[in-house]
Amino acid sequence: MRWWLVVVSLWLLVALTVPDAQARNRPRDQDGGTHRGKRKRDGHGPMRARAGHSRPLKIRLVPGPNIPVEPGENRGNTLFLDSYKNLQEQHSSYNVIPVPNDPGVSVTPLTQEEIQRILWREEEEHREEEERLRKKDEARKKRRRQRKEQAEKQRKIVEKRRREEEEALRLQVEKEEEEWKRQIEEAERRRQQEEEDRRRKEEAEREAREMERKLEEERRKQEEILRKELLALIEEEEEERLEEVEERQEEEEEEVEEEVWLRGDVFQMPPKEPEEPEEPDFLPAPIPRPPAATEDELKEMEGEEVEEEGEEAVVNRGGLPPGCDISDVTVTCENAKLTYFPPLAIPELKSLSLEGNNISTIPAEAFNGIPNLEWINLKKNKFTSAGIDAKAFKGLKMLRRLYLDGNLLETVPSDLPPTLQELKISENRLREIHENSFQGMSSLVILELEGNLLSEGNIDPLAFAPLIQLSYLRLGRNHFRTVPQGLPKSLLELYLENNLIEEISETVFNQTQSLNVVSLRHNRLDETRIAPLAWINHRNLESIDLSHNHLYLVPSYLPRSLVHLVLVGNNIERIPGYVFAHMDPGLEYLYLSYNKLDGEGIEPESFFGSYNSMVELCLDHNQLITVPSGINEMTNLHFLRLNNNKLRSIPDESICDPNHSGDSTLVALRLENNYIEPLKVSPTAFSCVRSSSSVILKPQKTK
Repeated sequence: MRWWLVVVSLWLLVALTVPDAQARNRPRDQDGGTHRGKRKRDGHGPMRARAGHSRPLKIRLVPGPNIPVEPGENRGNTLFLDSYKNLQEQHSSYNVIPVPNDPGVSVTPLTQEEIQRILWREEEEHREEEERLRKKDEARKKRRRQRKEQAEKQRKIVEKRRREEEEALRLQVEKEEEEWKRQIEEAERRRQQEEEDRRRKEEAEREAREMERKLEEERRKQEEILRKELLALIEEEEEERLEEVEERQEEEEEEVEEEVWLRGDVFQMPPKEPEEPEEPDFLPAPIPRPPAATEDELKEMEGEEVEEEGEEAVVNRGGLPPGCDISDVTVTCENAKLTYFPPLAIPELKSLSLEGNNISTIPAEAFNGIPNLEWINLKKNKFTSAGIDAKAFKGLKMLRRLYLDGNLLETVPSDLPPTLQELKISENRLREIHENSFQGMSSLVILELEGNLLSEGNIDPLAFAPLIQLSYLRLGRNHFRTVPQGLPKSLLELYLENNLIEEISETVFNQTQSLNVVSLRHNRLDETRIAPLAWINHRNLESIDLSHNHLYLVPSYLPRSLVHLVLVGNNIERIPGYVFAHMDPGLEYLYLSYNKLDGEGIEPESFFGSYNSMVELCLDHNQLITVPSGINEMTNLHFLRLNNNKLRSIPDESICDPNHSGDSTLVALRLENNYIEPLKVSPTAFSCVRSSSSVILKPQKTK
């Protein structure tokens, strides 16, 4: 390869030097010089290719003086110079004559010195080319090495990044595992805490029951003492009477028969002394017994002893099936395994109970023989909406109460009597309350629809419109997310426990101005979803139960007339100041047990407005560190619970106000399960408690 480069370089050198030598030796004419100069300028000289590129140089070898030349041997003998070696071997024997491309141009042979110079130049260029190639090769190797180093560096960076990602992924997995373990531990701890709370609650209830039992025993002992005193008084009066009789017997000196008559007079004749006083009302009530048979039934039973046929008549009276009992105007067939509606024919019957059977249908003529029923109990059967005839209840003109709990009804039975005052259809499968479900039931007062599939979407807003006297409505254990619309204006008590209620709008209670009790236990309410104007202007709403919701604060804008507020089992951390200040006459019962109240969550103005009205305050099972301020200003407080907190001391003025000169009002105070040392509590701290036995300080937790 190098030799070819030498040849090419030599050829280029010859192509550049030969035309100059010829130009010096050749005479110039005006035209030829101009022509050649023009061709040179245009790049078309004898040594240049078109467009300025070099052409291969043709060299003619002419024999030297030592080599014989045969005739015609050099004619047309044009050779390319192939290698530097061949040229050295032959340059001493041959003359090198460059052959121009233009055949009309004469060529002058090169001398040995010129050839030598050309060869040296070519050798120098060859060395330069080798040096250039060497440097180029080194540069290429350097670039290759740099690329290799760059690739290695990139590979290390990628490897490092991959290790970092693996480490981050490992850390994330460890973190997730740690979080998962923490959640499991938290759930287990919460479960243990709930179990502990439940155990403590059961313990507290057991203690309360034990206390009640002791009180009951003490009451019974007192009753026994009173009864003994009463019996002793009666015995004394009896003895006095006997003494009077004996004195009368001695004075009259009558015969034995007369004495017997007088002894009988003591027990048979009406006493002259006042009658024995009745037992006090506080004596235990007698255990109720089954109703005694009436005189007619006794007469019939006496007749049964004489005639056996009469016995069958009594047992099968009115078509009464086996397993059923009749007493006066009541028939009871509970858990009698009936699969059909019994065909009864007792016109005077007032009450019928078929609870706990397997009856699935009520034909149209089911009540034809008992048209005067006032109360029907059909709980826990297999009734379906399709199995109850549309006209089954239509003929009952005196029906007041109808119980259909625990069946399979999907709709409210049609054509119920207008005299109905109480209707219970709980624990069924009610899916719809349409506009005419309660049509004509203007006398209904109590309606219970708990444990069904009802929601605000499947109750028509006009469904309750016919119930103009409804006072008591239970819709618990359904699927309501909001309070249903169209509640009756006459409603006094509304129960919506165990639903999914998340919001109370400001218009839902606009029509129920007579509402007195609202229970929303076990829902999903928080204080931000209760509209400010939802119930604040109600003048009759006295009791609200918001237990077991998602409240973090005691709600503001509570009704002005509120007396009874239950907030047990929420996440309440704070009682805002003046939250009860607008109430008139004032809040009396406040239950905040099982929340998250601590010392910072109760402000000095939290109970403002209830100082003269509060009767019962329950703050147990919270996280209180100190006794909340304001309690000592409650002049009418009867019952206070601060147990199961984190209290460590009871300052003298925290519960009782030493400046208060009135009678002691606090009847019961519970402080157990805190961190209080009873021996360090000053006796003056409980100066407002009526009795020292009413203060419960034990047991306490250990530090």
